[in-house]
Amino acid sequence: MTDTIVEAGPPAVVLVAPQLGENIGTAARAMANFGLVDLRLVNPRDGWPNEKAVAAASRADHVIDAVRVFGSVADAVADLAFVYATTARSREVAKPIVGPREAGGRLRAYANKGVRTGILFGPERTGLNNEDVSLADEILTFPVDPTFSSINVAQSVLLIAYEWRISGFSSEDAGLPFAVDRLPAAKDDLFRLFEHLETALDAAGFFRPPEKRPHMVEGLRTILNKANLSEQEVRTLRGVIAAFQRRPTRPRETEDGNVTDARGDEA
Repeated sequence: MTDTIVEAGPPAVVLVAPQLGENIGTAARAMANFGLVDLRLVNPRDGWPNEKAVAAASRADHVIDAVRVFGSVADAVADLAFVYATTARSREVAKPIVGPREAGGRLRAYANKGVRTGILFGPERTGLNNEDVSLADEILTFPVDPTFSSINVAQSVLLIAYEWRISGFSSEDAGLPFAVDRLPAAKDDLFRLFEHLETALDAAGFFRPPEKRPHMVEGLRTILNKANLSEQEVRTLRGVIAAFQRRPTRPRETEDGNVTDARGDEA
């Protein structure tokens, strides 16, 4: 019988000696945005809990409430099997160096195999020291401008949290809650739009000289076909054409309870 591998979950975020409660809170908020929940603190300067961290977390309460505090980096990563150390500085430690895109994919692959992972982030002013980095498996660095390489800790968390999140999608826009189905209009609706537009343009004298009309009509239909219009968009365009033609509208009730067939600017 083959054992079933259970996903280990998102990577742990380990903030080493964080100095400002606001940075802890904004890091927690960044984690919550992209589905990370395990926040670990190593010797936070101002202790824990921290009111400023709670305020800055902006309702990422499930992350803040689950924070664990450790006395050393070794203790904080003891239950993890693979750890990245984030740094923007050149190191003497001989370790593989990867960017956030590769790291996000590797963390996802390990999670799918049941491997628990984590990411180390250093203090705001100094970053991780070499002893901290030596406890990690690989170095994670961000493709920043080398003349201005310092990144706020919450920004660093946000970058890798985003890559973790996106690595679980089949495409970059999958899973977004505001995505809606947009179906193309039926061809007969589109053909009626063609006829309506061409009739209006005939009346306006658009097709000149007359012998070029067939070629111009083909061009207009090509443009409209490329737009891949939805049913609602076809209706909107026909309404626009009708407005230019000054055609009467369907009777409608006005705010004062009267009925009119005038357009909005005439009522």
